[in-house]
Amino acid sequence: MTRLALVTRGTCEIGEAICKKLFEKGYNVVANYEENDVESGEFTIKTGIPVAKFDVSDFEQTSMGVAKIENKYGPIAVLINNAGIRIDSTMHQMKFGQWDAVVPTNLASCLNICHVVINGMRIREFGRIINIGSVNSYTGQINYAVGKSGIHAFTKALALENSGKGITVNAIAPGYVNTDMVRAVPPEILAKIIKTISFGRLDNPEDIANSVAFLVDEQSSFITGSTLTVNGGQHVY
Repeated sequence: MTRLALVTRGTCEIGEAICKKLFEKGYNVVANYEENDVESGEFTIKTGIPVAKFDVSDFEQTSMGVAKIENKYGPIAVLINNAGIRIDSTMHQMKFGQWDAVVPTNLASCLNICHVVINGMRIREFGRIINIGSVNSYTGQINYAVGKSGIHAFTKALALENSGKGITVNAIAPGYVNTDMVRAVPPEILAKIIKTISFGRLDNPEDIANSVAFLVDEQSSFITGSTLTVNGGQHVY
């Protein structure tokens, strides 16, 4: 039976690369998105991968969204938690709205969707969950760092809870990825960032997708509770 993979924020640059890679590997794939209907329609036309619209930071929307997916396509066997946003600000300048926008999306969304799918995975005694964290969980500004470092802790705890049920839970910590968000950084600052990367370039979305494919593969079934850093030697920890 072909297994179903759900990728949250699957129509963005990193999410799209992950969707394509899993589809290439023989999975049925559904890409979650939240807002842009036109962009998501273009994504499906381009990739052949269906989409599902719901806000993963909202538990009720997530519950209903997952139910619709599973009713139509079957049980979710692979979950890639890729949803996340970034609104940079130092603590002394931060507005509470910047905290409230970033932390629920980057951390509560992970909790919401895992909570919805985990019982089914336990019953079937199979599951692959990969949470996309960030190297900036250690070096980023406070709202982003808290959300992403929480994902790494969440990953380890969930892995321990479900290690006897055929479910692996791992995280990937990308560095600076060549996406619209990073390309929007002022050129002089981006040049300084690239100088800190040993490989001398930004991550590509495909670098993250290849790492996802590695962790969901059956040959990686003994890896759980781990964080795979994919940052070109920018940070080693």
